[in-house]
Amino acid sequence: MEEHGVVPDVIDAAPAANIEVSYPSGVTVNNGNVLTPTQVKDEPTVKWAAKDGALYLLCMTDPDAPSRKNPEFREWHHWLVGNISGNDVANGEVLSAYVGSGPPPDTGLHRYVFLVYEQPGKLAFEGVPHLTNTSADNRGGFSIKKFAAKYKCGQPIAGNFYQAEYDDYVPILYKQLGA
Repeated sequence: MEEHGVVPDVIDAAPAANIEVSYPSGVTVNNGNVLTPTQVKDEPTVKWAAKDGALYLLCMTDPDAPSRKNPEFREWHHWLVGNISGNDVANGEVLSAYVGSGPPPDTGLHRYVFLVYEQPGKLAFEGVPHLTNTSADNRGGFSIKKFAAKYKCGQPIAGNFYQAEYDDYVPILYKQLGA
């Protein structure tokens, strides 16, 4: 994460543990590997070393919106789920439904960062908009570091990331988002 600038662009220090991220297309996330928007368009399966009885916050965020050279919308979050019991993401509280990668044309590689935080307990996300996968509203200008601090989640316990750049799937995603 340090080598690719995730530290300090998104978090202060790399988490000690890795998140396993597997997509239905058959690809997996592996610490900065390059995947395509087509390969990551569907919600992945995510696993980490979870403690019994603990609740977690999961985020997928892009610090490179609209580009790494000009990140004026840093961060654009693609997925945000809280109150996850163990690894059971499907039964967590979806704050922002999964949206795959959509880097604009000619903006180079974007980093897509997965982070898991252990929550201090069950959280009430009052005032946090719950977004569908057809909404781009309230996704830009996000900071997972500030969000986690607001809810007293501390530092991430696990992380992983991949990189992607524009492909032919991106216009389909933009249409889904009403852009």
